[in-house]
Amino acid sequence: MKPEDDTSASDIPPQRSALRHSHAEDALALLSGTALIALAVALFQHAHLLSGGTAGLAFLLHYGMGWGFGPVFFVLNLPFYVLAWRRMDRAFLYKTMLAVALLSVLTEITPQFIRFEQLAPLYAALIGGVLLGVGFLILFRHRASLGGVGILAFWLQETRGWRAGHVQMAVDTLILLLALITAPLTQVTLSVVGAVVLNLTLAINHRAGRYIAN
Repeated sequence: MKPEDDTSASDIPPQRSALRHSHAEDALALLSGTALIALAVALFQHAHLLSGGTAGLAFLLHYGMGWGFGPVFFVLNLPFYVLAWRRMDRAFLYKTMLAVALLSVLTEITPQFIRFEQLAPLYAALIGGVLLGVGFLILFRHRASLGGVGILAFWLQETRGWRAGHVQMAVDTLILLLALITAPLTQVTLSVVGAVVLNLTLAINHRAGRYIAN
């Protein structure tokens, strides 16, 4: 259940509704948001967990083929930019492309700065989910994302009338089913726990009217 926000647009002072992020603020937000997500990826990699969407596909290829998560994630996103070019706001698309590039680099270099001697998979799922949620929240508030399946879901909704949420859910379900082939049920279950924590973090903090700048 998602409670409605009790703040209407008329309650927002004009000077606050006109606030916009500067380019420097956007740049810092993209860097900090992707850095948090990269740390979550490091936790998930160590515990052999995975997430949904394009990142989930990158995790599957990373675990199954031994390819680096960052390069795989970057390449998987490339076809989706073609769909986004005609359908999405240019500023949003450019920021998304930059965020994807940053995350691809940061996921490769983060393990050089941090080591886990002991990491309980449940802790990785819970804290990793929170880090993902906060990282995505920062990106969303600066009109950026990590592209991928979300772009495809938006395109299918616009062109075919398919519900974007249903498309995303179908893809995530398929990823989990594929994961069952190569990963133990326990790890897949913990991956679901991480996804729930991620979505709860977004649901609690990402509400219209609670954040004014854009």
